[in-house]
Amino acid sequence: MTVDATPAATVTGAAGAGERSAAEALVAQLESYGVEYVFGTCGHTNIALLDAMGRSTIRFVIARHEQAAAHAADGYARASGKPGVVLLHVGPGMMNAVTGVATAALDSVPLIAIAGDIPSYFYGRHPHQEVNLHADADQTAIYRPFVKRAWHVHRVEDLPRFTERAFWTATSGRPGAVLLNVPMDLFSRTVPARLASAYPLAAHSAAPDLPASTAADIARALIGAQRPLVYVGGGLHGAEGRAALASLVEHLDLPVAHSLMAKGTLPDEHRLVLGMTGFWGLEVTNTYALEADLVLAVATRFAETDASSWNPRYTWQFPPTRLIQIDIDPAEIGRNYPVEIGAVADATRAVRAIDAAVRERAPQPVVRQALRDQIHAARTGLFEGSRERGRSADFPLRPERILADVRDVLPPDAVLVTDVGWNKNGVAQCYPLPAQGRFITPGGASTMGFGPAAALGVQIAEPDRVVVALVGDGGMSAQLPAVPMAVEQGLPVIFLVMNNRAHGTIADLQAANFGASYGCEFVDPQGRPYSPDFAALGRACGADGYLIERAEDLASALRTAISRRRPAVLDVPMVNEPVPTPGHWNIKDIYHGVFE
Repeated sequence: MTVDATPAATVTGAAGAGERSAAEALVAQLESYGVEYVFGTCGHTNIALLDAMGRSTIRFVIARHEQAAAHAADGYARASGKPGVVLLHVGPGMMNAVTGVATAALDSVPLIAIAGDIPSYFYGRHPHQEVNLHADADQTAIYRPFVKRAWHVHRVEDLPRFTERAFWTATSGRPGAVLLNVPMDLFSRTVPARLASAYPLAAHSAAPDLPASTAADIARALIGAQRPLVYVGGGLHGAEGRAALASLVEHLDLPVAHSLMAKGTLPDEHRLVLGMTGFWGLEVTNTYALEADLVLAVATRFAETDASSWNPRYTWQFPPTRLIQIDIDPAEIGRNYPVEIGAVADATRAVRAIDAAVRERAPQPVVRQALRDQIHAARTGLFEGSRERGRSADFPLRPERILADVRDVLPPDAVLVTDVGWNKNGVAQCYPLPAQGRFITPGGASTMGFGPAAALGVQIAEPDRVVVALVGDGGMSAQLPAVPMAVEQGLPVIFLVMNNRAHGTIADLQAANFGASYGCEFVDPQGRPYSPDFAALGRACGADGYLIERAEDLASALRTAISRRRPAVLDVPMVNEPVPTPGHWNIKDIYHGVFE
């Protein structure tokens, strides 16, 4: 018997003059698009691409789990403004990444997922790890409900064209996630070398401009309103968008409410910021929204959490309130509420156009002193009340004490990357974010486990800033791979674990509605509260580990972690307290048999 020991690349046909492997062409194309980092995991279906990447300027950030890779790519995209790229393996590999890719998709984050697949000529024969049991193999179908587009490459010649389409689609219009699915044999086949540069990524405008006539109509409506409100979502985070918004609202003294995703669009201390609406919004914010006669909504989809389950008794009442809605995605205009004026436009340029139209028609600034005083009293009461509760020296710590110490110690430009629970809702509600700071959270999917891995991508994008993953013990347990990733990549992320030995928010919800919290708290076989020693876990991975044992230890440990600029895990015991929910959430009615 003769064994052919010829390398696989030669079996498929060595690249001749003017040819190169499709993997090499793809890597060159990614370089030309400005890709500096690819996050992911290796597998037999993508190592041909990894081999080519190893000879390029692109740095591969290896993950120990595909969900961690997707969250890290997502965090990088949010912090850098560039699209994230995640590389996945066939079958279980790309299925492990579903939650991470979907989280990016639902928060309108540009993410390109490249997945290796089974050899094209084995389709439907159930080769190793093919997704195929009761239907023909089609792993792209798993992603189609949430990605903007999924491409399955059938011919190697189409790979460069599909790659350009993937980047264009992910970054144009309303950004989002896409999937590029590539049978593994195509990576090793050859293509003309010219294809690597045959599809340059075109520059594009994010969305249409707001027509001048529409800007004029909106300006007249704002000027004539008695109780106007500007409501902003997550699409105005850029510096130009924030400046345009400030200019408009300060000229007319327009109060501003925001969604969870929009915290920080204007500084928390701004005199016109009412705060967050919905479940976790202030009573004054929900009341003002309910009684407003005109709402200008910019870059928001009126999600359930921000709209008190769309119940007209609590936050929004359209009509009689008149609604003007501007969004980059035409599908969002009027999706949840009827609109008087709806416009598909780039949010920043639209706000700038409205501001110009307002100043043309009302050149003198407006002052609503009574409203300013009302906002100041409500916001001051919120932040001072939280800080007062945070003075407690009780141990385990109250969540407000943790947030107060974090706020006092972190530099003003620090980035907080949260999970879900107190670390997200408490920060969004009662943490006074500095103007230079950044708050990154999984809004659309509310994904537990987002924070630890996403913080890695944020730190890569912002190497000089302090990045804190503020997470619960449930979220930290869900993404333990983030700690060794931080060590391997030399990323000084601080993982601060608010450890209440439970899925605390759900435990509170169950206890409040059913009288007990069965299945929500972590206990050992004897029924005692249980938690891993996360500080020891950090040290075992090569990071610094700090187990907080007294109330006064947290601030000191946090300062040390910041100064050392090393990966660090702070295990902070915390009592389980519910996050205040001044708004309404329909699920509480459902638990008691009320359905509407």
